[in-house]
Amino acid sequence: MSTTQSPTRRLRLTRENRLRQLLDVAWRIIRDEGTDTLTLGHLAERAGVTKPVVYDHFGTRNGLLIALYEEFDRRQTAAMDAALAGSGATLAETAGVIASCYVDCVLAQGREIPDVLAALAGSPELEATKRAYLAAFMEKCRTALAPFAEGLEIGAASLWAMLGAAEALSKAAATGDVSIEDAKDELYRTIVALIQRVGN
Repeated sequence: MSTTQSPTRRLRLTRENRLRQLLDVAWRIIRDEGTDTLTLGHLAERAGVTKPVVYDHFGTRNGLLIALYEEFDRRQTAAMDAALAGSGATLAETAGVIASCYVDCVLAQGREIPDVLAALAGSPELEATKRAYLAAFMEKCRTALAPFAEGLEIGAASLWAMLGAAEALSKAAATGDVSIEDAKDELYRTIVALIQRVGN
């Protein structure tokens, strides 16, 4: 009687590891084929799992897009927190950290994150999720930059202007329309000018 196990038997992934696998495959689909092709069925096929496995993790395509954006936001937040903690207490250093971290995080995700951001605008649910995370990011920037505003409040319009510049410049750098350094430098100057204007 043979005691040799079948070589085709595969180990079952933990739920956490399966989620990691599915998100990695989803990012690859966006990079290789574009966001329009990202469906739960296609993700299941590319990941080599059954559709119920993918539906169990994300529920809907919107749920998948939200999970991808949340992962990007977590990486961006962690990178900025670490960089701000290690930066000096000057406006130039703080603005430089914000500019560099924002551009670097978008570039680290390649062309995928602009596609996900565009897809997030496709429904009220997704747009609300995006706006909530953007509001948290702007509040983090407000807190970091407040010491250089001479006791004055950094208004919402100024923060939205900074965010608009950050998104546009990062996307331009990701598509090669501007250099990475030019994107960071312009965003840095935008942030510094914004705070200097608040303080005057």
